[in-house]
Amino acid sequence: MALSTAGATPPFPTVILFDWHGTLVDTHDAMYQAIEEMLAQLDELDLMRHILPEGQAKTEEDEKLIRYIRIFRHLHPKVLAEQRISRTDIFDVLFGDNDLANAIAHRAYDRCYHNHYGSVAPFQDGMHDYLCYLKKLGIKIGVVTNRSGEFLAPELAKVDNGRWQNLFDFTLGGDEAPRYKPAPHGLLHAIERLGETADTRVWYVGDSLTDMITASKANITSVFYNGALWDDNWFEYVFSAADHADHSPTAIANSFDQLIDLVETAGSACSEQPIATNLLNQRPARLPPLTPPPPREEPDWHPAVANLTYPRIVLFDWHATLVDTLDAMYHAVDDMLKDLREMGLLDHLVPSASCKSPDDSRLVEYVRENLSLHPKIKLDRKISRTDIFEILFADNQEAKQIAHQGFNRHYRNYYGTALPFEPKVKQVLQGLRQLGLTVGVITNRDREFFSHELATIEGTGWNELFDTEICGDDTERRKPHADQIYKAADNLGSGIGRDIWYVGDSTTDVIAAKSAGITSVFFNGALWDQPWLNTIFPGSERYPHKPDVVVNDFSEFWALVLACRNIQRK
Repeated sequence: MALSTAGATPPFPTVILFDWHGTLVDTHDAMYQAIEEMLAQLDELDLMRHILPEGQAKTEEDEKLIRYIRIFRHLHPKVLAEQRISRTDIFDVLFGDNDLANAIAHRAYDRCYHNHYGSVAPFQDGMHDYLCYLKKLGIKIGVVTNRSGEFLAPELAKVDNGRWQNLFDFTLGGDEAPRYKPAPHGLLHAIERLGETADTRVWYVGDSLTDMITASKANITSVFYNGALWDDNWFEYVFSAADHADHSPTAIANSFDQLIDLVETAGSACSEQPIATNLLNQRPARLPPLTPPPPREEPDWHPAVANLTYPRIVLFDWHATLVDTLDAMYHAVDDMLKDLREMGLLDHLVPSASCKSPDDSRLVEYVRENLSLHPKIKLDRKISRTDIFEILFADNQEAKQIAHQGFNRHYRNYYGTALPFEPKVKQVLQGLRQLGLTVGVITNRDREFFSHELATIEGTGWNELFDTEICGDDTERRKPHADQIYKAADNLGSGIGRDIWYVGDSTTDVIAAKSAGITSVFFNGALWDQPWLNTIFPGSERYPHKPDVVVNDFSEFWALVLACRNIQRK
């Protein structure tokens, strides 16, 4: 990657100000743990109403981040796996220019960070020597960060065995500035305190889009420290967005060696006071280049395309596939579990040894001991009500029926709001019908709830989009039994075959489809990675059912339908 995105060398710096986390030091684990804890509090902080509509997202990736946090109240698994995006960038995506929401979010994050901070290390080897070399070149150095001063001071005292404490001419924490980045106030304050003028001879080195916007607003030189090793396509994609185009970095450095190269190049171009040869000879030895983080292992659905039969009929699950009703669902499940003893179900929980996986075993034991879901399950919001009941009661049909009835009693206290799981779900359903396909819904939701949600979603409802709707109380047995699929086919006057697809987000949906002999499309809206999918779909003798294909969102699903259509035509 080129060092300078503009093609011109910036002026030799009188001051270099640095971001802290992700630039000078690595505190990723603590930072991401604190963000996850803070996002779980969005409702009680009254921040959900301040999250930007997905239509106002600046990029497609921002749109996905907003949607995932809105639905699941925690970070997209890809963000967690890569650990490349800063806390400030996340808040900027969620709340934009809303200073009040950003301030509440940062304060809540600081409270959560109390529970996790302490581990801090130089972001790369040789950092102390690099900083000392900059000082020898006569450059003032400082830190301007959104990290609270109460954390910055102890981290500065601890990092590299305390060797950094006297290196910096000025440090400023986020709570010590009038406004958090991307507002330029912190940078301008630091420059004033250092007795300098805010111009291109002041450099700000940071690892995030927010840092570049902050430097641009302060009218100083912005240097993107690319410790995460984003590729050229990423920079082109991010800084081509309308609101980002004016904030492209002046230069990009993939390591501190490249940053020093940039400083020395600027010095050699400075005719007034070039860097003395004896100082250049004191440059720290070059170190091996950084290596990128391991990629997240994404589910691979493409090889299955050629093996799928183009559908005549597409049936969908409702909750967590077409619509989001997670808040109401988890409230009702947790209330129902408190009644397990009164409903006579406590003694019907399966033995832990009979569970499919250690995670299932832990779920059962936690419910047995606490009569509630484990907090992590409620935080993750990734497992369906029906899958929970399958784990708790296995093949005990009578116990599951009682559990569903108990759930319905409590769901009446919460249901009413159903949102499209993705913004373009309705257009996909309309598109399927325009292709001449028959479309239906199969849900374990009882009809009294489903009918209301179907009639009220997006204000006008989706009644005209489906040729058949089968609810949990329409058949004697619910999913994972195939009864509802058979009833849907009967309603449509269709035989059973691979040209019927069932699209659902749970293991229960997959078992029902495979048991009926139709095509199973697993909708991975929760974005499980491949190792996790291998765990929940082991393909063993005891648990043989695996989906025919996995899609992560409706754009992938639509592409899958069209690919199968093209194969059929050929």
